[in-house]
Parts: sequence; C-alpha cells; structure tokens
Amino acid sequence: MHALVYLDHRNTHLPSQILAENICTNAARVRKVMRPLAAAGLAATKEGAEGGYALAQPAADITLSTVAEATGTTFVDANWKPGDIHEECLVSSSMGAVMDGIYDGLNRTCLEQLAHTTIHDITEQIFSGASSQAN
Repeated sequence: MHALVYLDHRNTHLPSQILAENICTNAARVRKVMRPLAAAGLAATKEGAEGGYALAQPAADITLSTVAEATGTTFVDANWKPGDIHEECLVSSSMGAVMDGIYDGLNRTCLEQLAHTTIHDITEQIFSGASSQAN
C-alpha cells in the first residue's frame, strides 16, 4: 500500500529503487510485491530510463481490499491447529475446523472494512494531516 500511495503522490513512473528508499526496504522486495499488483492491473510497468512503476488506474478506484486480494494477504491465520480430527473426543476432533471458520470470518470482515478505503483516501489523510501539523 505504501508504494501505491507514494505513486499516487508522485503521479509518475518510479523505479523500484526510489520506491524502496521511500518505503525503507530494498528494491528486490519492492519488485516482489509489485509483481502481483501489476498482474492484477493495479500497477503499470514501463522499461527504460524513464521507466518503473506507476498506477494503472486512478488511486480513488483502488480499494485496500483489492490490494490485499491481489497480494494474497491473510490478516488472521494460525500456524497451529488445536485438536486432532482423528480423536474420538468431539471437542478435539472439531476444534480445528471451528477455529478455521472463525479465522475465515475475521479475514472476510477485514476485507469488507478495507473495501471502504482507497489508496487516494490514504494519500489525502497523509497530506491533510501534514497541512494541519504545519499550522
């Protein structure tokens, strides 16, 4: 999201190195994240000296849920599942599936909430906050 907000702010093609410097990461990580965004039609790429990444559509049309879906983001996940489906105990054999359902619901809720915010909304929040801090 950071890269997309910065692209909205700068309104031009920017190479991965410039994006990386602003995000405080490395260019390889930026390219890795931008790849699925470009595949989803959210970012455009251009080769050459004036190349790099740009927004492929207006920032006001790019919701945070679209970004999350394009990058395969999961908000709530567990590396460990309680219980064992092979146990005779109903609690032990059912707990993992019940928790998976809860996690799925939480992820859907996150995506629904993020559908109400766009990349441009974040850009505006940043710059309205910056102008109020200057006063």
